[in-house]
Amino acid sequence: MSASATGSVESGKQPASPPPAPKNALDRFFKISERGSSVSSEIRGGLATFFAMAYIVVLNPIILGAGEDKFGHQLDNTQLVTATALIAGLTTLLMGIIGNVPIALAAGLGINAVVSLQLAPKMSWPDAMGMVVLAGLVLMLLVASGLRQRVMDAIPNGLRRSIAIGIGLFICLIGLVDSGFVTRNPDAANTTVPLGLGQGGQLQGWPVLVFVLGLALMFILVVRKTKGAILIGIVVMTVVAIVINSIATIPDTAWGLAVPKVPDSVVSTPDFGLVGQISLFDGFKEVGWLTGCLFVFTVLLSGFFDAMGTIIGVGEESKLADENGQLPRMGRILMMDGIGVAGGGFGSCSANTCFVESTAGVGEGARTGLANVLTGALFLLTLIFTPLATVVPSQAATPALVVVGFLIMASNVREIDWSDASVGIPAFLTLVSMPFTYSITNGIGIGVLAFIVLRAATGRIREIPWLLSVVGACFLVYFLLNPIEQLIGVK
Repeated sequence: MSASATGSVESGKQPASPPPAPKNALDRFFKISERGSSVSSEIRGGLATFFAMAYIVVLNPIILGAGEDKFGHQLDNTQLVTATALIAGLTTLLMGIIGNVPIALAAGLGINAVVSLQLAPKMSWPDAMGMVVLAGLVLMLLVASGLRQRVMDAIPNGLRRSIAIGIGLFICLIGLVDSGFVTRNPDAANTTVPLGLGQGGQLQGWPVLVFVLGLALMFILVVRKTKGAILIGIVVMTVVAIVINSIATIPDTAWGLAVPKVPDSVVSTPDFGLVGQISLFDGFKEVGWLTGCLFVFTVLLSGFFDAMGTIIGVGEESKLADENGQLPRMGRILMMDGIGVAGGGFGSCSANTCFVESTAGVGEGARTGLANVLTGALFLLTLIFTPLATVVPSQAATPALVVVGFLIMASNVREIDWSDASVGIPAFLTLVSMPFTYSITNGIGIGVLAFIVLRAATGRIREIPWLLSVVGACFLVYFLLNPIEQLIGVK
């Protein structure tokens, strides 16, 4: 069944052909057959998504744990691991059951750095997490009012497609960097090239070899149209990495966050001490209402557009979006994302948002929330089996991001009207800004502002939706936040 037909069924229009009859209650609830999927595809997709994003259980505590609040307090690492896995599991389950889409949630990278480096140093940790909760509540109000969906509707089709392509390039770059295939050049090198191949321009070490072999294996399986290509690649290369690590002399730091070896113990004890440790409004007493509102605005805008970009990207890749770019149950999906932001603050693990790594599951054939149920359940199992979850090294999982990046780009780039420069230029700026600035939000903002400026400059100002102009004004404030903070005296 085509994506447009699916959208027609959900929106009440007459479909081109009747959907297949559901096989059982599970099929009926998740609309598995209706969306052209199967239970096996959903299971493969749920596993692939989990393995592609399990690193967040280790990385989020490192980012948040490195920060200190105004009083010199740091968050406990064990408690952060528990909170990260717990909220990711619960919000992913909710998205699967209520939103019925294969979009997993976890602590958002970028937002957690804002919380750790900008909010916490100005107030206590409970105050900072309280502001994250407030941002989530505002998001939910925007969804309830219908405003958030209208903002998404106001994005022109060319920009929608470029957002999807930009996400493809972005997750490809994430995969290349996290694997060590591409590395950031140190500032001390005084070079104009920010990234380079491997170490010093050369591929070195067994971990990078694992990535290269994994990438080759996945592409071969994709070309051969093998079911489970991404998941097979992750599992096979994890085994290969464990074997290599056991017979070769490799520093643990060479593997990154996860060292591929059989753990001494597969069980860990969760500590829920951070859950619920928030203060909603005391942070405003520390920094003032104007500064506090700017902090909430920063978290809100990042969460709003990071999630929007991911939802658009997953919708395009999964073919669930209709001709207007709408996914089934869009209102519920957006509400679940708002709950994720607030839930992350409540758990003291920073805002949870839609994860772009969900495209790894979509690449495996996931089309419904059943995949999310498995991904969420695995995150909850991580509360007890954290050592097992950290066995998969990034070099085994990140090839999936490169493969999915190709799939997303190939399916969207031809749909943009490049002959119209007022569309092509904003689209180009959007898709290159995401990987080059390492931010989905930045890419969307630059593209929106470019679209508004070029439409106005060519006398087509009436073609700019008024809501898109409002979004552009918000992005203008976002990009000028530093001089605004200096203007109002925020240090």
